[in-house]
Amino acid sequence: MASMSHSSIALGGASASASDYLRSSANGVTGVSLRALGRRTMVTATTRSSNLYVTARLKKGKKFDHPWPANPDPNVKGGVLSYLSEFKPLGNAQKPVTLDFERPLVELEKKIVDVRKMAEETGLDFTEQIITLETKYRQALKDLYTHLTPIQRVNIARHPNRPTFLDHIHNITDKFMELHGDRAGYDDPAIVTGIGTIDGKRYMFIGHQKGRNTKENIMRNFGMPTPHGYRKALRMMYYADHHGFPIVTFIDTPGAYADLKSEEKGQGEAIANNLRTMFGLKVPILSIVIGEGGSGGALAIGCANKMLMLENAVFYVASPEACAAILWQTSKAAPEAAEKLRITSKELVNLNVADGIIPEPLGGAHADPSWTSQQIKIAINENMNEFGKMSGEELLKHRMAKYRKIGVFIEGEPVEPEKKINMKRRDAVASTSRNLEGEVEKLREQILKAKEASPESDEGEELSSQVLKEMIEKLKSDIDEEYTKAAKAMGLEERLAATREEFSKANAEEHLMHPVLIERIEKLKEEFNARLSEAPNYESLKAKLDMLKDFSRAKAASDAASVKKEINKRFQEAVERPEVREKVEAVKAEVASSGASSFEELSDELKEKVLKTKREVEAEMAVVLKSMGLELEAVKPNLKEVVAESPNENIQEKIEKLNREITEKIEEVVRTPEIKSMVELLKVETAKASQMPDQGSQKIEALEMQIKQKIADALSMSGLQEKQEELEKELAAARELAGEESDESVKEDDDDDEDGSGSGRSEITNPSFA
Repeated sequence: MASMSHSSIALGGASASASDYLRSSANGVTGVSLRALGRRTMVTATTRSSNLYVTARLKKGKKFDHPWPANPDPNVKGGVLSYLSEFKPLGNAQKPVTLDFERPLVELEKKIVDVRKMAEETGLDFTEQIITLETKYRQALKDLYTHLTPIQRVNIARHPNRPTFLDHIHNITDKFMELHGDRAGYDDPAIVTGIGTIDGKRYMFIGHQKGRNTKENIMRNFGMPTPHGYRKALRMMYYADHHGFPIVTFIDTPGAYADLKSEEKGQGEAIANNLRTMFGLKVPILSIVIGEGGSGGALAIGCANKMLMLENAVFYVASPEACAAILWQTSKAAPEAAEKLRITSKELVNLNVADGIIPEPLGGAHADPSWTSQQIKIAINENMNEFGKMSGEELLKHRMAKYRKIGVFIEGEPVEPEKKINMKRRDAVASTSRNLEGEVEKLREQILKAKEASPESDEGEELSSQVLKEMIEKLKSDIDEEYTKAAKAMGLEERLAATREEFSKANAEEHLMHPVLIERIEKLKEEFNARLSEAPNYESLKAKLDMLKDFSRAKAASDAASVKKEINKRFQEAVERPEVREKVEAVKAEVASSGASSFEELSDELKEKVLKTKREVEAEMAVVLKSMGLELEAVKPNLKEVVAESPNENIQEKIEKLNREITEKIEEVVRTPEIKSMVELLKVETAKASQMPDQGSQKIEALEMQIKQKIADALSMSGLQEKQEELEKELAAARELAGEESDESVKEDDDDDEDGSGSGRSEITNPSFA
């Protein structure tokens, strides 16, 4: 500490300006140089007057880093006051961040860089290879970003390098001046407000601001506003309404900050107040979702005449992770939750929640921020030109009508059939099953009502068949979606798509598929089937497959009953014709007058007449069937007539005919490209095995089993199996009545049929397919 007298103080300030002195008439001090004091760490001025001591202490602090430059440029973009903004260009470029689903693109980029490096080091020309790789990269990028899943769009919306609100503002405005404070002592940096101009028109801009790095994110609270931020936004809305400035809001927040302090200061009240106020503002309001819009934190500045969304933006009431944790007790189900929530721009436009989509470049907005900002600018100008033609009252009505049309529902259908709380995965599957059971029950009631209304008519059966058909089509569509979801969950979607494309190309060119492609298809099929049970939607898929099987059986039975009824109806009409009826009645009369009690007791002449009449009736039946587009293969004979009409010869003919049909069907199947390719592959493997006997035997056996299975499936679908079963029944009945043993062409089959019961089968020799 230093003590100074009057003279020393005066001398110390001799060279200082008058404005740099502290003056006092009470203690006789003429002045102290501030610069002189500033050079000392601690200075004490002491005066003695009537035993009074005055001591002053100055402590040197940290120098303030003022943002104002030494020589400000008056023509700087945004005006000289933009120097006061805390949002400055980043000193270092942001580090590239690769999302999980973008890794294949990174590998291609690495290959391109390696080839270019090799070209520079060796001096060789790799131009063609580089062009090929770049073309492949562009195509892969296009394929990836045109088929994004909802959870992938969520990840893009949260990308650390995605342009923020102020990034877009500085790209689209001619001048922008940020306004601070809620006039209650607080200024929330998570919400930025200010006045800016676009093409000479003045707007009030309000938006959520995230950080571009960890330091900024902490300062901006990761874009999660407190009540002070919403009150600041409310103040600026009143300001814009008073001066007639159109309002443009930018939404990019995971949600309002939900800590204890925010709740104490009225987070809910602040949001509700904003919602109410925005519906009463008589200036145009346009909201743009540039990232993620979470819950009430987004709605608090989002009640607008129109809401637009960037292509990869999302808007939700709860994040997919939170939704999955509530419904399935695990955040791993977030991809499924993202699909169910319908949070993407395309889905929200379809639901009338959003009013338009602003395109993004391939790779997301962070791939070309400037281009994305220009698309936003174009959208603002177009919509503001439309709103400029409306009066204040018309804007209010327009805003109200937008929200009144949200939430389309069907009259009489429950919006939420059952309350879902703490639903686990098995509960979700059970809910799906219950929904299907409900639809089945509704279908049954519909069919019963139709039959009760018209029991004698065919309307009930036609309705039953039609409803079953619609249900089957719906189930098939649902099952296709379930298979697609399972493939996505297992990470096989891209491989399936690529294999499907190669298979289609091979079939279109009408030549044998390459054995390698066949092997790849089989391996992919085996992997898919082996891992299918691990898919999160496996239980739902299984339930729908079982339901489809039941409905298909019911539909087949319904169609068969309808056809049978129609055949009987037409056959009855044919038999009731006068000429046919007279012949049948005449034969009946002769048989009755003969006094015979069985067919064997009739005379040969009468037997011939009976058989002739029977053949004529069968001919009429054949005509009826032909008129319906059917063909009469055979008439099932009366069991007693089977014995009377030399059964062995008749049945032998049927066996030979069935063998011929089976042979033709097998030859037809073998001629298909798929079986041809498998046979060629079998030949290749057999040739390899002949050179190396210890290898390839398992592969050959597997191929033989696959070929046999394909042929067996084709035969079972052709209806030949049903014919064989009918022939077996006929043989069994003939043996039972005649008491004879089985013919040499018939043997007892030891294998059980599909019902699990053994039956006698005719011995049918299958020709070699090789």
